[in-house]
Amino acid sequence: MLFSILIFIVVHVLHLQNITEIYRIFRTVKQIKEKLMKKIEAVIKPFKLDDLKQAMSDIGINGMTISEVKGFGRQKGHTEIYRGAEYSVGFNPKVKVEIVVPENLVDKVVEGITQSVQTGKIGDGKIFILPLDDVCRIRTGETGEDAI
Repeated sequence: MLFSILIFIVVHVLHLQNITEIYRIFRTVKQIKEKLMKKIEAVIKPFKLDDLKQAMSDIGINGMTISEVKGFGRQKGHTEIYRGAEYSVGFNPKVKVEIVVPENLVDKVVEGITQSVQTGKIGDGKIFILPLDDVCRIRTGETGEDAI
């Protein structure tokens, strides 16, 4: 979406003679960019959840959704011993954390997540950053950043 906005600006700026028109277009793009939101999904080790929650609280993030999930990546699961027999378990327990933030806070949140959950060992997890069109608070009907 941002790419199409930039194309629009370049095409129209080349045809504009009036500096106030150019300023108006850049102001509009800035307003659009300020309204952009992102959804950050982090899949982490369960025992690091309290550390992550504290780190988010420290930077002013008050809401998040937590899900208990199972999965594997490069670590390919693990083995467990039960009654003397070794079993291969294909999926490791993880916690998925979902946080919605304005675009200007994305770097701060990703840095906070990384610093709070990183152990340096395999299986620390992944962070996914997704564009988000809109949010609506069901109770009040608020939308956009006001609903976060």
